[in-house]
Amino acid sequence: MKVLVINAGSSSIKYQFFTMATERVIAKGLVERIGEPQGRVVQEVDGQKREHRLPIANHSAAFQVIVRELMEGESPVIKSKDEIEAVGHRVVHGGEAFKASVRITEAVLKAIRARVPLAPLHNPPNLSGIEAAQALLPDVPHVAVFDTAFHQEMPPTAFMYALPYELYEQDRIRRYGFHGTSHAYVSRRAAAMLGRLVEHFRCITCHLGNGCSMAAVRDGHSVDTSMGLTPLEGLVMGTRSGDLDPAITFHLASVKGLDLGEINSILNRESGLLGLSGLSNDMRSVTEAAAGGHARAKLALDVFAYRIKKYIGSYLAVLGGAEAIVFTGGIGENNGAMRAAATTGLEELGVKIDAEKNAKARGEADVSAADSRVKILVVPTNEELVIARDTAEIAGK
Repeated sequence: MKVLVINAGSSSIKYQFFTMATERVIAKGLVERIGEPQGRVVQEVDGQKREHRLPIANHSAAFQVIVRELMEGESPVIKSKDEIEAVGHRVVHGGEAFKASVRITEAVLKAIRARVPLAPLHNPPNLSGIEAAQALLPDVPHVAVFDTAFHQEMPPTAFMYALPYELYEQDRIRRYGFHGTSHAYVSRRAAAMLGRLVEHFRCITCHLGNGCSMAAVRDGHSVDTSMGLTPLEGLVMGTRSGDLDPAITFHLASVKGLDLGEINSILNRESGLLGLSGLSNDMRSVTEAAAGGHARAKLALDVFAYRIKKYIGSYLAVLGGAEAIVFTGGIGENNGAMRAAATTGLEELGVKIDAEKNAKARGEADVSAADSRVKILVVPTNEELVIARDTAEIAGK
């Protein structure tokens, strides 16, 4: 089976095209600047990237470009759109309605639309991508894979907020969690690396990129996670504040005279590494500045690492110990200094990193010291493969 995986954002669509017999990526690409006078299309086949620009009015036009690139681009990989046998769609928020990936029906579309208030920036473009793909490929199975699904087996003690219970009953205000496909993939891969059955495996997964989240995973199930009702809660991120005293919002309103939109912008777009350093939301730039003696950049790194360390400690308590701590995402996979900063000082809890192995780590790696009771692993995430696998399984039924 050949499966097309798409991730539709407000002005872009990322895609990967798989042959599931070998789980090989035949082609991958990006269509961006949708709705602007000049869009950009990049496709990679066998390591060769080709780019061109053209007007792309909307998501429907963007999806037509994707299929045309696969069939008629400079490196075509199919002769007909009939070779696309299923389409997997990343959907950010499924709420409590979806605990697993599902074939898309009118009822599923209605349920995704109903959850737009929970993810107003993400679900609408996800829906646009689905509708565009269904219009061009109406006769193949379309499958929705939800960022939130992996976390939907968390117990109420983990997902409930201590608010009036009616807010949960009426408005479903609770912790949902995100990056679920990433946490699912790396936790399963970590178990395999250590020769363990995922059904008898406890680990802490750290997805660290511009957006960051952690999860406590027991026996293949998420039992707690750092993001909440929205992706704002939890760790320090590129531009998001992460955890903070809720009364800060009232303080900003009353003392600074800011409205809700301005406060929302501060917490989501002006905080995190960017807000603390005053320089950038990019970890590489902040790290370089800190190495050059920039005090606020160093503070940003210290706060970033400290928050990870706090969550590791709390999740070790939640799980009653763990076999592994798993780092993934752009920062988690590539920044050995941050892995070291987040785990150093946890030796009494059985967590001990090997400085030499950590510095040399590339791709999948065990960077823990020989006498570390808890393994420290680096596992590159592969969310697209998770989507492709779920899509192929559901489409094949």
